[in-house]
Amino acid sequence: MAIAMKGKRMLVACGVALAIIAGDASVVSVAQAASQVAAVVNRTAITNGDVSRRVAFLRLQRRKGNLNQIAKEELVDEALKREEIARVGMSVSTTEVDAAYARFASGNKMSPQQMDKILGQAGVGVEHFKAYIAVTMSWPRLVNARYGSKGRLSNQDLVTRLLEKKEKPVTTEYFLKQVIFVVPAAKKGITGKRKAEAEASRAKFPGCDGAMDFAKNYLDVSIRNLGRVLEPELPPDWKPLIEKAKGGTTGTRVTERGVEYLAICNQRQVSDDVAAEVVFRAEDLGKEKQDDNPNSKKYLDELRAKAQIVNN
Repeated sequence: MAIAMKGKRMLVACGVALAIIAGDASVVSVAQAASQVAAVVNRTAITNGDVSRRVAFLRLQRRKGNLNQIAKEELVDEALKREEIARVGMSVSTTEVDAAYARFASGNKMSPQQMDKILGQAGVGVEHFKAYIAVTMSWPRLVNARYGSKGRLSNQDLVTRLLEKKEKPVTTEYFLKQVIFVVPAAKKGITGKRKAEAEASRAKFPGCDGAMDFAKNYLDVSIRNLGRVLEPELPPDWKPLIEKAKGGTTGTRVTERGVEYLAICNQRQVSDDVAAEVVFRAEDLGKEKQDDNPNSKKYLDELRAKAQIVNN
């Protein structure tokens, strides 16, 4: 709802009222204030504009307390997480973020376009919310990759679960190699060319035994042996590509390292104790709340201890 009021425009969305002051001088002063640095995390600046967008988001969540302080703390934590996610190369894809955004909109009985409008009116903005989604989705994967879910199941737990299920679960076992057409950080402009090169190379891939010799025919191509991977352990970004793989290789993905695809060296259905444990752990992981995972706080505390954080 928009109401004109003598030089002000009031926007009301989700119970949040925002006043936008009209006039060029005011717009300039608001822009200057928004660009001022509120904190620096290593070399990443958090501006007053970032803080104000997070405060608006907290209001939409009906959070209580000192919202400016809460917003600043959350943004510092997210900056640390985002840097670590990028370092390890475990960020979710833009496609996954967009899909999550669409699901969130649908869950609130809105189209993505309607959600865009609500977030804009509330002062949050689409990009701020999507950045929040990306970290929220990526961080649990990173924590679980480092520490595991909550440790291996004990033999007794495994036996109990097997007795409950009456039979061992069946899953698919893959043996994989990763083919990486490297794109240096300073040469992101060649990504399109490298993607075309990687796609064309799939038809020439000789199989896993000849992978190393194959890589020698191309500039800056590396091969990583991923070994045995059970279906529940597949990274979410790769799972749909593996399921649709043809000719022994998956489609390509653009990542922080460059353009990649997987070679499926072998696959078969398995039903053994190791497979059973992996399946059960995947089921448990789906039920976990990341906030309840003590390893998340442990990991973040380590990052904080090594970081340079300056608050203004």
